[in-house]
Amino acid sequence: MKWTAAKIRALKGERKVAMLTAYDALTGSLVDGAELPMVLVGDSLGMTVLGYETTLPVGMDEMLHHTAAVSRGVTQALVVADMPFMSYQPSIEMGLVNAGRFLKEAAADAVKIEGGALRAELIEALVANGIPVLGHIGLTPQSIKEMGGYKVQGKTSEQARQLMDDAMAIEQAGAFALVLECVPAELGELISKALTIPTIGIGAGAGCDGQVLVFTDLLGMSGKPVPKFVKKQADLNPIMTQALAAYRNEVESGSFPSAEQEY
Repeated sequence: MKWTAAKIRALKGERKVAMLTAYDALTGSLVDGAELPMVLVGDSLGMTVLGYETTLPVGMDEMLHHTAAVSRGVTQALVVADMPFMSYQPSIEMGLVNAGRFLKEAAADAVKIEGGALRAELIEALVANGIPVLGHIGLTPQSIKEMGGYKVQGKTSEQARQLMDDAMAIEQAGAFALVLECVPAELGELISKALTIPTIGIGAGAGCDGQVLVFTDLLGMSGKPVPKFVKKQADLNPIMTQALAAYRNEVESGSFPSAEQEY
């Protein structure tokens, strides 16, 4: 069964939704093989794959390239492409064109847009033109300069009310689901209960309708500290480093290749 935006939306109240990022055909196929219904080609690839400090330098060419690769590795999961910084902010027309490119050129099934009520008109236009949209509010990494860093959002009553208003506006605009990032757990649960579309939390508590994490964080691949909201299911960095060091030692000692590896 190929997952669609409509099927994901229908999971509200029926079951929790597990989502992970992926960045190429291999990671896409691994997420798909684990039977997760959604895979996000996140602009987090700027940091996890491309070596940038933030998501801001990532452009359309890079996102299209990686989304197409993930799509080639996925057969069942809904592939969501993260629209990069300044690919939709300047105008609705630009957002429509660039979102359409993800579906036409990279075989994505949906796009993700950061921002609340400010993006409602764009989301409505995308949905009206056949492009499913995953919303994203709370900590929005593309606004990190304005926010002053990676901080929990919605801690004051005024901020919490604004996030609730943003969530309602995104639902009314036609998004099929909504990412809530780095908000207090109580607020994540309140927003989740108020909406009829699934909420996908990342640092937003267990009251959300689903969860999303970064692939490399979940598997402990980078060897760097991970955010508080991450639960590492494996710690692969030392295992991979040991394997690579063992290979180097065998080459240097002459024990690889042995007769077993020769023709």
